[in-house]
Amino acid sequence: MLSSEIRKKIRRIEIRTSHLVSDVLSGQYRSAFRGRGMEFEEVRPYVMGDDVRTIDWNVSARAGEPHVKIFREERELTVMLAVDLSGSLGFGTRSELKRELVAEVSATIAFSAIRANDRVGMLLFTDHTEEYVPPRKGARHVLRIVRDLLAFRASSRGTDIARALEELNRSLSRRTIVCVVSDFLAPRTAASWEGPLARLRRRHDVIPIVVNDPFERTLPDVGIVELEDLETGRLRCFDTSSRWVREGWREAADERAELRLRAFRRARLEPLVLETGSDFVPALRAYFERRESRGAR
Repeated sequence: MLSSEIRKKIRRIEIRTSHLVSDVLSGQYRSAFRGRGMEFEEVRPYVMGDDVRTIDWNVSARAGEPHVKIFREERELTVMLAVDLSGSLGFGTRSELKRELVAEVSATIAFSAIRANDRVGMLLFTDHTEEYVPPRKGARHVLRIVRDLLAFRASSRGTDIARALEELNRSLSRRTIVCVVSDFLAPRTAASWEGPLARLRRRHDVIPIVVNDPFERTLPDVGIVELEDLETGRLRCFDTSSRWVREGWREAADERAELRLRAFRRARLEPLVLETGSDFVPALRAYFERRESRGAR
C-alpha cells in the first residue's frame, strides 16, 4: 500500500514530466534517439543516382528493367533504465535526495520514450538485481516505473555496478538505449565496472547519467561532524574547521570524478552529469542537442 506522501510525489512527477515532455523537450528526444535499424518498405524502378547496391535483381529480371529496394528507418526503439538504488542514493543536502533526482530524470526519459511510441523497461540494482521490469509501452506502464523508482525498498545498501551491467549484457537481445543512472560511487575503482560498460556499449547505445550532490565535493566549515557511510554504516569524524581536511575532501572527490571520466572516455561514452538542487532540464536538453548534432554529421 502506497503512502499518501509517495502518491503525491508520483502525481507531482507525472505532472512535471508530462509538461517537460510536451513543452520543453518536444521533438528533441525523437531527434536524439533515431531508429538504428532499417525496415524494407517497397520496390520501385531505378532512377539515376540510386545506389546500385540496392538493386533487387530478382524483381529486375522479372520486370525487364532495374528496380531498387526502398528502406525506411525503424522508428520503434527500446529504452532500458538501469537505476542504482544503493544506500548512497539516499543522500542529499540541497532540498532533494539523489534518489529523488534519479526518479525525476528517469521518469522524464520514460515519458519521452512513451510519447514517441517506444518501449521502456527498468532494472533496479544495488549489489544485485533488485527488480527487473520488461520493456513495454503505455502510460500505465510508465506510472508503474515511476512508482517503483520512488517507493521500491531495496534489500541491500551495497553497490555492484559491474554486476548490473553484466546482467544487461545477458538479458538484452535486441539493440537498446541503456540509461545507467547512478552516482557511480562503487566501493571499488572504476576499473571494476569499466570492462562490463565497454562490452555493453559495443552492442547497445549506452548513456551514463551521473547524479552528484555538492556536499560530496565541498565540505562546509561547521566544526567537528560525524558522517555515516550509507552503504556500510561506518561512522567517521571530520574536523571541518581544518582547511587541510576540507582540501583533502575536495581533492579525493576530484580524483574520483577524473577516474570516472577516464573510464567513460575509454568506453567512448559521454556522461550526463547532474547535481541535486539544480534544474536538470537545461543539461538534459543540451545533451539531447549534442546527440542530434553528432547524428547529423
